[in-house]
Amino acid sequence: MKDGKALHGGNKQPVNSTAIYTLLILLSFYIGYFYAADDNNNRPDSQLPTTTTTATAAAMTLPAELDNFRASPNCAANPLPTRQIRQTLIDRVYGGTSPFHDFPPPHVAGSLRHKSLKGWGSTTPVFRHLIEEVRPEVIIEVGTFLGASTVHMAKLARELGLDDTVILCIDDFRGWAGFREEFPFIKQVNGDVMLLYQFMQNAVYTNVTGSVLPLPFSAGSTLSVLCEWGVTADLIEIDAGHEFTSIWSDLNRAYRLLRPGGVMFGHDYFMVGDRRSVRRAVHLFAQMYGHTVQIDGQHWVLRTS
Repeated sequence: MKDGKALHGGNKQPVNSTAIYTLLILLSFYIGYFYAADDNNNRPDSQLPTTTTTATAAAMTLPAELDNFRASPNCAANPLPTRQIRQTLIDRVYGGTSPFHDFPPPHVAGSLRHKSLKGWGSTTPVFRHLIEEVRPEVIIEVGTFLGASTVHMAKLARELGLDDTVILCIDDFRGWAGFREEFPFIKQVNGDVMLLYQFMQNAVYTNVTGSVLPLPFSAGSTLSVLCEWGVTADLIEIDAGHEFTSIWSDLNRAYRLLRPGGVMFGHDYFMVGDRRSVRRAVHLFAQMYGHTVQIDGQHWVLRTS
């Protein structure tokens, strides 16, 4: 009695269960499609999606959902006094001794150039414009590489009489996979590239070690810890990763360190790679916090005042 013939009279073929499931799935799809179309027809015109509505504009109509993208930091209740920031970081990161003390160590001395300040847009007018405007006591640079913009900012600050300005350079100093094809002079030992050491050598050669401090860790973790320690800044440059998720993370974490009236800025606003990720992230961030994106050469600028 278990076979189909005994149960159904012997002449019918067994039912194909796969075909039935396929038909049910197709039926469900079409029911859902016509239900959604009917639902759209019943909406007010102001609620209907249009081809001219961008993803950013649509997101701004959903404040509750957009709030999910805001950072909720665990930051210090009181900021560190400006004059304590450099020494606090030397104490907590380097055990109380400046990383420039007795530099370079003997095992890397032969692998370094006296100076190599290769950069991209590292000496454009935006740096002078913003340092003259903000007159920063603390600058945070997210993405340093060989330090071309670092050295330029340090020299500008000194030229403008800002002798106590501190520049905190956040970079893991690992470069990117394959970067030595473009920069073969950066040596490596067992896969450990000498990028941090060359940056430090550049700072020594240009005599800016008194105002520059490298923080050789990932941007995300470092910005979060600085917030916990009460570090704040007047001017923050964002120029590390350029894919959307990377710059979005850097923007949100760095913003928590920005003092009232401070300025954030960054390079590659017009870069078409990564689907203009820099531009999309900056504009979405600006809309979320009610700021206006301004352009200075190849750089974007967000003023909070």
